[in-house]
Amino acid sequence: MDKIEGNALGGISVNALSLTLTRSTIKMQHSPTWRIDKCNSVHDLVICLTGTAEYEIGGEKVILSPGRAMLIEAGNRFIGRTLSSDLYTGVAQHFTLDVFGRMDLIAQMDLRHSVEMPHWSMLEPLVRHYRETAPPSSTNLAQHHLFMVLLIEFIEAAFLGWRRPSQAAANNPDALSLSVMVAASQIAADPLNDGIVESALASIGYNQDYFRREFRRQVGLTPHKYQEFKRMERAMGVLAAGGSVKKAAEYVGYADFYYFSRMFKRYIGISPAGYKAAEKRHRDGGFPRGEEDGLAVFPILARKSVIGNH
Repeated sequence: MDKIEGNALGGISVNALSLTLTRSTIKMQHSPTWRIDKCNSVHDLVICLTGTAEYEIGGEKVILSPGRAMLIEAGNRFIGRTLSSDLYTGVAQHFTLDVFGRMDLIAQMDLRHSVEMPHWSMLEPLVRHYRETAPPSSTNLAQHHLFMVLLIEFIEAAFLGWRRPSQAAANNPDALSLSVMVAASQIAADPLNDGIVESALASIGYNQDYFRREFRRQVGLTPHKYQEFKRMERAMGVLAAGGSVKKAAEYVGYADFYYFSRMFKRYIGISPAGYKAAEKRHRDGGFPRGEEDGLAVFPILARKSVIGNH
């Protein structure tokens, strides 16, 4: 069975993010003699479609070839030149990505400068469409949404870790909320790791008891309960794929599958066997969650207040 992966942005609320495309898309089409030496005041995501180019950013050399993407963070000088005899083409998009409308999310992350874009066979047509349909002197809603897809794919592939907040930032209420999101993202990405909660909280620059209370206030669960919930979500994937209740329990670290069943129902609102049967009905064309009228039969964590503290 394939491993079910988490992601770097798993704990970031959609409503917390604000993406701005600060200029129209640059439709790169550079000859073999192309050169550039500049510094942008905003972030720049560059995706190569054809040809090859070399960049130098902060003393590091980056080679872009088809399917590779590069992030140039705001304020970084970069030098670039074409390496191939073919045209160097692609897209370059200037943007800002703020959390709570005030903090630069990119500045909170350690990211590789350049990565091979994942799922390139699917993303290449999207990048070409993004390039071909970009308005020449403005941005529009379609561009905004398409770019968010590309940016998220890049971030997930390039993500190395979260930067530790400075003491000045730690006193900022927005920084506290971001730290909660960061901890939730780390837990969501690796819930089968018994030590993930301690590891996630160890890098947080706050009093542990205070931060745990704030985590519960914002997320609705304590860090350990949140980890348990994310384990149940992984178990849902095993059951939906046809795995037995016992196999799902073992996969998420429960030796006693009767206890696992009780915990699954406590968090998800339905027994593992019931969930598996509902998913089978869904595959057969039914509605496993009673969603015909927008009503869920087993609302996940609808009664999370009864879960209690860890």
